Amino acid sequence: MSDPILIEEKLYDYIFAAPHQELPEKIESKTRVHLLDTLVAIISGTTLLPGKVATNFVGSIPSKPTCTLIGTPKKVGVFEAALVNGMIAHADETDDSHLAGRFHPGCAIVPAAIAAAETANASSEVLLRAIALGYEIGARCNMALGVRDPSKAKFSTHCFGGLFGAAASSSACLGLEREEINSLMSFTVQQASGLPYWNRDPDHIEKAFVFGGKGARDGLYSAFFAKSKMTSPPNPFTGKRGLFACFAEDPEPEKLTDRLGDVFEIDNASIKKWCVGSPMQSVLDALETIASKQSFDPDFIEKISLTMPSDRIHIVDNASMPTVCLQHLVALMIFTGDCKFADAHDESLMTNPGILKIREKIEVIKSDALARAKPARQSIVNIKLSNGDELSHHAKVVHGTPQRPMNREDVAKKTTSILSSVSNKDFSRLLDICLEQKKFSIAELLKSCEIAH
Repeated sequence: MSDPILIEEKLYDYIFAAPHQELPEKIESKTRVHLLDTLVAIISGTTLLPGKVATNFVGSIPSKPTCTLIGTPKKVGVFEAALVNGMIAHADETDDSHLAGRFHPGCAIVPAAIAAAETANASSEVLLRAIALGYEIGARCNMALGVRDPSKAKFSTHCFGGLFGAAASSSACLGLEREEINSLMSFTVQQASGLPYWNRDPDHIEKAFVFGGKGARDGLYSAFFAKSKMTSPPNPFTGKRGLFACFAEDPEPEKLTDRLGDVFEIDNASIKKWCVGSPMQSVLDALETIASKQSFDPDFIEKISLTMPSDRIHIVDNASMPTVCLQHLVALMIFTGDCKFADAHDESLMTNPGILKIREKIEVIKSDALARAKPARQSIVNIKLSNGDELSHHAKVVHGTPQRPMNREDVAKKTTSILSSVSNKDFSRLLDICLEQKKFSIAELLKSCEIAH
């Protein structure tokens, strides 16, 4: 195995060089799609409870107004902007994810990069390179820790990945020098924290802080620390009592740099088709496929069987929030024929008599085989009708994952559907900037996100 210290230095060389390196056309296109998807999560998130709580919080803090609260014309301090925009990006289950890295990249990386870019007046080229870099570093830092079973980990990979990714993306926009990169990552290592009990959060508020806000703010702090010439000990990852020694289960430092610059982790990230929890994506995919092949009357349903990976069911089984409640969302989709953003977030529908009638017919089956199956997060949906017919589909590849990605048209459709449910504004300019315009200013991008409250 290569010398871990040399691996770490190679990683720092890459972080320094990334903002000056042109992205491959495919990766730039993918980055634009993830930028758009995250901005849509933020814009829609401003209408949800975690977004409102975070916005009210920042209004109570005196700070120099320099950076934008995305979705509004309001400006706050740079760190407050990263924090609040990060929390709002994960106000629900709309944002992207990275399965191998076990975190949600966009909700921390994009807000940090935008705050840094707005501060430094960075170009759109640098912003896109910074975002791609953030996905790269966040995913690789988590994968290098060698966590085999995240349900048993004593720390949250969701917090770690966003933090390290945000630090890297911020550094790119602020233009850190090579000798400052060690300090960047050292101050980031010192801020590495976050415990997995976020999954007990009933309101998605602390979860939004852990997944998005904390990483965005703290990663940005690290970049400013390093930019101000604060020094630090060398090799915070691989050195004595460093990150790997304290947090790694089975450290694999080579994953920090293996095929670095050839394989871009943003290409391995997923964009959700459905604005609900990840474990349910394949279930809704399966329902959509069944309905496309044969129409049926919900009144004639006798039984609905949902077979899911045994290691995922506890997250969504009869959850109290509509967007993470498996039984409710299945019944909702059958009742309405779709699972739109507005309906998925409407708590009143959880007591709708028609939906409850369907929900009573649902059984959930745990499958160890599906827990081991590749690709991950497969499900089998079986609907038995009163005439004896059975409709079934095994969703093996989730729509939106790297094996079946959402293309630009898919993301544009998702964008239009979500934004039309939260505002009557025409957001076509936002789509044009993210998906079509070769170069753009950060101010122009943020102006296109504004929504009337």
